[in-house]
This record gives sequence, structure tokens and C-alpha cells, in this order.
Amino acid sequence: MTDPLIRCDETAAWAALRDHQQTAGAAFDLRQAFAADAGRAQALSLQAPHVFADLSKNLWDARTQALLLQLAAECGLQAHRDALFAGEPVNATEGRAAMHWLLRAPAAGPGASARPEAAEVQATLQAMLAYAEQVRADHTITDVVNIGIGGSDLGPQMAVKALAEHVAPGKHFHFVSNVDGHELDAVLKALAPEHTLFLIASKTFTTAETMANAQSAKRWYQQSGGNDIAGHFAALTTNVAAARSFGIETTFGFWDWVGGRYSMWSAIGLPIALAIGAENFRAFLAGAHAMDEHFRTEPLARNLPVQLGLLDVWYRNFKGFGSRSIAPYHAALNRLPAYLQQLEMESNGKRVDRAGRPLAVASSPVLWGEPGTNGQHAYFQMLHQGTEGVPLEFIAVREAAHGLPGHQPKLLANAIAQAQALMVGQPDPGGHKDFPGNRPSSFFVLERLTPETLGAFIAMYEHRVFTSGAICGINSFDQWGVELGKVLARDIEPRLATGDVAGLDASTAALVQRLGHKA
Repeated sequence: MTDPLIRCDETAAWAALRDHQQTAGAAFDLRQAFAADAGRAQALSLQAPHVFADLSKNLWDARTQALLLQLAAECGLQAHRDALFAGEPVNATEGRAAMHWLLRAPAAGPGASARPEAAEVQATLQAMLAYAEQVRADHTITDVVNIGIGGSDLGPQMAVKALAEHVAPGKHFHFVSNVDGHELDAVLKALAPEHTLFLIASKTFTTAETMANAQSAKRWYQQSGGNDIAGHFAALTTNVAAARSFGIETTFGFWDWVGGRYSMWSAIGLPIALAIGAENFRAFLAGAHAMDEHFRTEPLARNLPVQLGLLDVWYRNFKGFGSRSIAPYHAALNRLPAYLQQLEMESNGKRVDRAGRPLAVASSPVLWGEPGTNGQHAYFQMLHQGTEGVPLEFIAVREAAHGLPGHQPKLLANAIAQAQALMVGQPDPGGHKDFPGNRPSSFFVLERLTPETLGAFIAMYEHRVFTSGAICGINSFDQWGVELGKVLARDIEPRLATGDVAGLDASTAALVQRLGHKA
């Protein structure tokens, strides 16, 4: 692997950016920037496949962008990107490639046909889509329950909800991830076993939360009179033997180079395919592939994921922004903030670089959000008048899928106006109605919310996260921080039944005694 390990803080550009922030960046004012440059909005807007981005209301200028591009060059971003698309082990701690891009590449697309994995990817996709069409045509199946967690839940759930306009009539989709039995119990109460298909999504078929829910679902199915496990359960897993032992005969696998949070393009996307159909699922892949090609081939200065990733590094490390808020102005995108939380914070929430050295820079910000206009009546108060600035990302869809008159102009007007208000502010000598303004935002526009546009937007975000991670010198494809709590939970669970607290710290022991079983 020729991928260089050059951290941002070890470059000349990093020092230049620090000087730039101290001399010009600290006093930067958006209102003055627009007054001085009539072409700012056009110059700082980008059109990528299916996604338009207005980045002009951000706290940067041509000098900032030039230094960030210099930083990208000195860090070896292009080489790292090329290593990703060459199938090199960019996930160094696990010795794996990260080829989620191959899952959405056409069979004869650039680089895909040369990969030895391509034929198996296409065969699995065809088998999965054929099964999806079979189930969609089976009118006895009215409910599909996806049981998974993390990447096996957040991505598919977000996409199915986002593409509700395209969901097959008569099919209802449920997602269970929490080991808290209240979630599964609430879903099961509304189901009939003869009309339900369960999808068990676990690469190893050993994920603790998923398997606890799967066993409970199986028990409910059998106790409710179901006698055809093979016909009403399918598995998205590589552990075919364990699935067969469970009673499942229909399985679809994927590969160790597919990270969980990048897996909705694989067999983990079966609930999406069941919801929107094979043709639409292929359009979903095509939109993502178009963004892959944009990221892979477009010059960095006009490359949307690259520009966003560089902006993230600028904000996190030079402007002091510790969080970023996501505000999708489309009700169907209500699970997008949760999905993006995992994608970015699990990928880049790291404290060491790819060589294991402690980071000297800040990595992932905190992501949070809520669909507009709900957020306007909740947390936007803090964004406008709070003591800390928070970059906000608006996501607007130009064409509505509904026919209700008057709603879409109101929705879009609110999104545009909020971005304007954050920037221009409003002075008030009394203070209580003073809006300081100069608060940054980005504005994304999709023409319609379709499988293709959603696929492109998600791929854009994946590559954005890759970019900022590469600049910081970290591995965006492992997630060791998820493991420790799971290991400790296996020790604590039996203690809740026995009351044994030997060897525990005082606080943990007290909680075990308070929450454990009492005879």
C-alpha cells in the first residue's frame, strides 16, 4: 500500500491556516464578504450529481480554500482516495479494503470489472433483488420486520422512511434494533405471524442485541401458531451455518470489506429493495455511483465531498466549532440526522492516527438535528442567539411528493429565511431581540427525493467523512470504541441475577445491587 501517512498538523499548510485564522479569519464577517463580492454565491456553490450545494454562507474565502487545497495536497488526499478505489487496505487496523463503492458500481463500470469480487457482488445483488420481487408479489406478506442494530438498522431504516413515496402498496416496514424489549413488543402486538416476514441482519449472526431480538421474534412466531420458520425468516449474514441452525434457509451474504455503516448498498439493503423494488434499488445504487465518480475524478477545487470535508477540518480545528446541526426540510428525512451521526462520529470519532500516535488535532464534531420546521420551534433559538456558534446544514427538496396546496412554498421559504437570518442577524440596543448574525450554514438542494438523489446524497456524505478523516490522518473504517462496553456487559449481565459484585468498582457494584434481581 502506497498510501502516505502524512498528518495535517505536520504540514506547512496547517501552520499557514493557523496564521490565516489569526490574521483574517477571526474577524471574518459574512455580510461584509457578500457586500465586497457580488459573485460570492456563485463562486462558492457546487453542482454535483443530483446534489446542489450553496456553501457561500460559510466562514471562508478564496484564501481559506486555497490553503485547504494545499493542505489536501500535502496530506496526500488524492493518493488516499486512489487507494480506496484501488481496493487497497485503507482500513489498516483490520487489514481490510473499504469497497462499499464496488457494491454500487455497474458490472462493466470503471474499475469494477477488473475486481475479482465484482462477479460475486453482482450475483448476490441479482439474487437479493429476485427475492425482493418475489416477496413484493406475495400479497400474503403485509409486514416486514428488520431486526438489526447500528449499520444494519440506521441506514436501511432511514432510506425506507425517506423513500416512502416509492414503497409497495400493502407492505408495512418495521425496524427493531434496541435490546429493550418494549420496542419489539410494541411491533409484535400489531402483527399476524402468517403475514409477517422477519429479516435478521447480522454479519456474524452473533450480535448480542440482534440475536436476543431474533430469538424473541422466533418464540413469538411459534407461540402465535407459526410453523414455517424457513418461509417467514430470512438472514442477512455470512454465517450461513448459524442461520440454518436457527431454522433459516434464505440467506444473503456480504464481505468483510463492507463496514456496517457503509452496508446499506449490500444485502443489508434488502429491506430497502423490498420496500421500493428492484428497479428503484438499482436507481439508488446508480445515484451513489454517480457521486463516487464525481469524487474519484473531479478536481479537488470543484469536488463537493472534498470541499465539505475540508470545510469540516477548518471549522473543527480553526474556528472552534465542536458540533454541527443537520436540518432536513423534508419530513421523510426524519431519520437522516441519526444515520449521519453513526456515519461520521463512528468513522471519525478517534483519538489516534493511522499509525497509532495520539492526535494533536480535533477529529469528529458532534452531529445532531431535527427536521425543519420542527427544529425552528425547538433548538434554533440557541443557534440564533446562543453564546456558541454552530454550523447548520439545510437540506431542501424543491419538488414535493404530495399534492397539498400551499405547503411546499411555506416549507422552502422557512428554510431559505432561516439561513438568511443566521447570516444577516438583527441589531437590538436592548439586547433581548439582538441577533448577532454571521452564523454559518450550508444549503443543499435536491430536485426531488428519489432513490437516485438519496443515493447520491448519502455517497456524498460518505466521501466527505473519508476526506476529513484522511486529512486528520485517522482510519475512518474501524470502530474499536464500540467493543469495550459490549465486553463488560457480558460480565455484568449474570451478576444482575446472582448479586455477585466481587471485583467491581463501588459505583458499578451499587448499580448492580440496585438494578439486579431481588428474590
